[in-house]
Amino acid sequence: MRLAILFLVLFCLTSPAKAETENSAPFKQALPGYSYQFPRDDFSHDEFRIEWWYYTGNLAGERKQTFGYQLTFFRVGLEKKNPIDNPSSWKIDNIYFAHMTVSDINNKKFHFFERINRRGIKNAGADSNQLHVWNEDWSLTFKENSHHLQAVEKGTGLQLKLMPIKNRILHGKEGISKKGSGSGNASHYFSFPRMETTGQIFLKGEAIPVQGTSWMDHEFSSNQLNKNLVGWDWFSIKLDNQTEIMLYQLRDQNGGKDPHSSGTLILPDGKSRHILHHEFSISPEKFWTSPHTGATYPAGWTISLPAGKLNIIPDFSDQELYNLRSISSSYWEGSVSIKGELNGKPVLGKGYVELVGYQKPLKQALPD
Repeated sequence: MRLAILFLVLFCLTSPAKAETENSAPFKQALPGYSYQFPRDDFSHDEFRIEWWYYTGNLAGERKQTFGYQLTFFRVGLEKKNPIDNPSSWKIDNIYFAHMTVSDINNKKFHFFERINRRGIKNAGADSNQLHVWNEDWSLTFKENSHHLQAVEKGTGLQLKLMPIKNRILHGKEGISKKGSGSGNASHYFSFPRMETTGQIFLKGEAIPVQGTSWMDHEFSSNQLNKNLVGWDWFSIKLDNQTEIMLYQLRDQNGGKDPHSSGTLILPDGKSRHILHHEFSISPEKFWTSPHTGATYPAGWTISLPAGKLNIIPDFSDQELYNLRSISSSYWEGSVSIKGELNGKPVLGKGYVELVGYQKPLKQALPD
């Protein structure tokens, strides 16, 4: 799911009662029975409060350079459109965030940037009629059956073309990914788990041709988290036997694993199976303390599944996005390498891990 940052985006929200005034209609909830329609559900869902389009990838250059990247576009609804809409081009019905990172693995250098905008005079937006999301000159577009990503800041960033190798996968039960026991404590969540990726990585103005694979998540909801959660650990895994795995472990206030933690196993033929919380365990093996924030993060894991075990190792430790204005917090999101055994056979792989709530627990409050 890419629980991920979305929930950090809750920093931007007041309580539902404050967000939905007497003159505004309530946001829709993620409930069972939703009927997905593609490509419509690739686009923006302004009737839901929170939405993101999330891409990570593991790439290689022509001179044996290796890179990871993240590009995520967030939309947060502050008030639902009324039947008589505010005609002002400066109205604030949605806030748009974007996070972009480049992990220069050979040199162990991590670059991260963020954008925050309202729609205003088209400073940012997400189209409800086509796959087009933008934040100033950072953009996600769709053409020629592929996703196109463009984000460069101060000479560093990416320009990539992503072509799905496998079909979309719905997570949870029929695309309803539960995060709690209450009505609406869930999200509509699907992924392209493996996308052929070509293009360029930019480092300080130098364009480096790259190729590799990416993972894409799209998630939309209005009321996901239980109040007793302090954070989560999220894993996307792409193995060399053409199996993919997504897992998220929700952490409660007592340091335990919330029973709504879950995942998805995607087989080489594209078939998938929902993984329940008791069918996997994630054990941290090492730790790293950030020199930027003082937060201590896990920095190596053993994942146990019915089919085998995987060892997850960060490609380097310092892949923390810190002191972010858009979420009033910090989190770790980085490229990892994988080695282990599934169904009695050795496997290798690449992927991404996201660690949220280690600097400070989640809360719902307006940003500074």
